[in-house]
Amino acid sequence: MRIDAHQHFWRYDPREYDWIDESTSPLARDFLPDHLKQEMDAAGFDSCVAVQARQSIEETEWLLRLADRHLFIAGVVGWVDLRSPEVERQLDALASEAKLVGVRHIVQSEPDDNFLLDPDFCRGIALLDRFGLAFDILIYPRRLPVAVVFARRFERQRFVLDHLGKPPIKAGTIGPWARDLKRLADCPNVCAKLSGLVTEADWRRWSPAELTQYLDVAFECFGADRLMIGSDWPVCTLAANYTQTMSVVIDYLANRPEAEREAVLGGNAHRFWNLPIGASALIPQTERLR
Repeated sequence: MRIDAHQHFWRYDPREYDWIDESTSPLARDFLPDHLKQEMDAAGFDSCVAVQARQSIEETEWLLRLADRHLFIAGVVGWVDLRSPEVERQLDALASEAKLVGVRHIVQSEPDDNFLLDPDFCRGIALLDRFGLAFDILIYPRRLPVAVVFARRFERQRFVLDHLGKPPIKAGTIGPWARDLKRLADCPNVCAKLSGLVTEADWRRWSPAELTQYLDVAFECFGADRLMIGSDWPVCTLAANYTQTMSVVIDYLANRPEAEREAVLGGNAHRFWNLPIGASALIPQTERLR
């Protein structure tokens, strides 16, 4: 089974998605499961994990309802207010949701570079393992050293780094990012997503060859057993269509052993989040053909 480990859905509202501006105006519309299913079918992907894009319980509940209606959505990475005194109650309220597999906070937008170590935030993180939830780390490269301290503080907690920590591909630099990524990868409780790379490059001039050195570093650091492919759809469409985006990693893997290909293209995501086995087989044929 091929699993897209990172994508988003939304009904566009300019008040709710104020990060979409003139430079990203193609994203200012609805992106829903029927739209993605067509793209996944064309690229040969069976299931996906929907990741939050707004920091609200309401969006998390909406994503879970989408996952209930569309069986190809195998899991949801939602949001709860990890800093709130009410976070345990929020998690309790969602505990019965089998498809809630993780939580994310948009740390990259927090002004404090040490946000991951905030005492209130860490109290919330300490609860996630009890509920069987992973945590997505979304940061820029300068915060990788803090992420290392953070991951070591919670050795039993499962973490996954989104978008390889957003390497500075457009700038063409690699050294400091690669050094810090290696330190984070030395934490055995951290995996990483091969996602979001096309939008870190020059949207109009990128090439697969340009991304190869960053993928090389990812495999050297994490190995094939802790990496998972993700599209970051629809954000990826700013630079490439769905098939082009996924082909970057698929083509990179072409000469690697079959076991590594199967792991990165789906097996690792399935194990990391304990996703349903054979979920795509349960999708009605009419839905598969949309």
